[in-house]
Amino acid sequence: MPKPKSILQRVAVDVAKKAHDCQHNSKHRLVAGDKRLKVWKGRSHEHFCVNCALEIIERDMEKLVELTGLLRS
Repeated sequence: MPKPKSILQRVAVDVAKKAHDCQHNSKHRLVAGDKRLKVWKGRSHEHFCVNCALEIIERDMEKLVELTGLLRS
């Protein structure tokens, strides 16, 4: 039986090694040691602060629940 595919991108939680801005909101500054969401986009990746990451994840979860409901109805 084939392995089920995922519609999620390659994502992970890691720790910032140096200070930089969140890629969703440049007013949010990450410093070394902060947790962040790492999202791969092809060969590159983007990093998001915890607050922006949680907003993104919550919005995507709502959309997945909506899609699940549409498929089940």
